[in-house]
Amino acid sequence: MARSLNKVELIGNLTRDPELRYTPQGTPVCSFGLATNRSWTTDSGEKKEEAEFHRIIAWNKLGELCSQLLTKGRKVYVEGRLANRSWTGQDGAQRNITEIIINDMIILDSRREGAPDSGQAVPLHSEANEPKEATGEYPAEDPAEPALETKSEPKSKKQTKVESEEVNPDDIPF
Repeated sequence: MARSLNKVELIGNLTRDPELRYTPQGTPVCSFGLATNRSWTTDSGEKKEEAEFHRIIAWNKLGELCSQLLTKGRKVYVEGRLANRSWTGQDGAQRNITEIIINDMIILDSRREGAPDSGQAVPLHSEANEPKEATGEYPAEDPAEPALETKSEPKSKKQTKVESEEVNPDDIPF
């Protein structure tokens, strides 16, 4: 049997703050936008640039971490797989979307004012980061599919303690 591969690796900037929602079964799912840029020079010497926009989905603990650590504009590395989804909209039209279901994320930029992370590259990995294959549940983007509800989860004591620690720039070894 021939092997196949569905793997995506992207480095880009968040186009919006992550949105954390929960399935009716209580499974966390986070979605956010990521922009990647490409620049090149034509044969005539003209410089060109273009941006691609991607819809990123993170499930379970990775989704919760993405919602806590990421904000619009942050530079991140994500790794995952492509997934195509289709549904019928409220107007009866068939809708299709390609998403990237991630299983790994690393924050690449330094801490910015008000950002809740430590400013270091933070690798986040989740092997159980997607829905059960049997159900194939994905977050509803169309209002006609109210499969997910937004909830606010209280932060644990450990998370609150980490966020309140101050880092002295003189303590950083580089």
